[in-house]
Amino acid sequence: MNKSFIRIKAGAYRNQDVSGKVFQLVEQYKKTAKGGYVTVVNGNNFPGFPEAVRIKVDSVAAYEFLPEGDFMQAGGALATVPVVQQESEEDAIARIRERFEVLTEMATACANGEIRAMVVSGPPGVGKSYGVEKVVEKTSLLDKISGKRCRAEVISGGASAIGLYQTLYKYSDKNCLVVFDDCDSILWDEQSLGLLKGALNTGKNRRISWLGESAALRRDGIPDAFDFHGSVIFITNLKFDNMRQTKLKDHMDAFLSRCHYLDLTLDTMRDKLLRIKQVSADGELFEDYGFTKDEEAEVFAFLETHQSSLREMSCRMAIKVADLRKVFPSKWQARARVTCMRGQAA
Repeated sequence: MNKSFIRIKAGAYRNQDVSGKVFQLVEQYKKTAKGGYVTVVNGNNFPGFPEAVRIKVDSVAAYEFLPEGDFMQAGGALATVPVVQQESEEDAIARIRERFEVLTEMATACANGEIRAMVVSGPPGVGKSYGVEKVVEKTSLLDKISGKRCRAEVISGGASAIGLYQTLYKYSDKNCLVVFDDCDSILWDEQSLGLLKGALNTGKNRRISWLGESAALRRDGIPDAFDFHGSVIFITNLKFDNMRQTKLKDHMDAFLSRCHYLDLTLDTMRDKLLRIKQVSADGELFEDYGFTKDEEAEVFAFLETHQSSLREMSCRMAIKVADLRKVFPSKWQARARVTCMRGQAA
């Protein structure tokens, strides 16, 4: 394998200025929401740190390539960087499918009162809500057939602390389930987190109280304290493992410690594309379109070819492209480039 060598013009590693240092290149410049970096061989530059490290740089202009001779003359040391074997497409799809099967199983356990709480984390548009909603629909259907009050509900959008208290009271009985889908405002409110900590306490006593004056509670006959016996599921785009220090960190940690945490591990563009393929292979994506295998393949080829320019990579985006493929069979790609991609003129 050919080796490349660079000199950093302006850059840093863990706040240590490395301008002027030379490195063996592992991976070219990448830009993320938190800034850009280039991956290089550590060598003996940063003792105690991994063999491959990321140097923070502003752009590709922040470093220059060197001949191997200049690299050696400048004191660089050659190193062998382990080659990480990329997960095969089949293995990745199996991993993704298993995660979503776990999601459905855990949601069912919550509906049965066997698990108190779960947080589901993953990017938007990959079907996080779908499996949970099916469990809620099944539970609600059984309740309707037997003439009972529905024991489960999906709540979407914003919610205040008093609204959370009212909802928890409504589903406070045993075997009740309330699902908060994209209600992240709850997780940034100290009062709401306090209510959740009480409702999901791991001890026998799961009593929560509302000590403030509230006409809404009096009107609906809701007491100022009650015991919660139900289960809660949070579905969110937030990735808690990567969250930085906030003033609510202690409250957030206490809340998360009471929940099962399921990360759907769809962190790369490739994983998201494979998730779309997995949903399609399971017959749940294009079943109403009447596409041939070749037509489905054309949709996936478009997604893969333009993945870096699409407004997002998601099942929703695949459906948008499929809609255009069905409505405009002769010019769907031109329409998709204009409506589904960033910076495309008509």
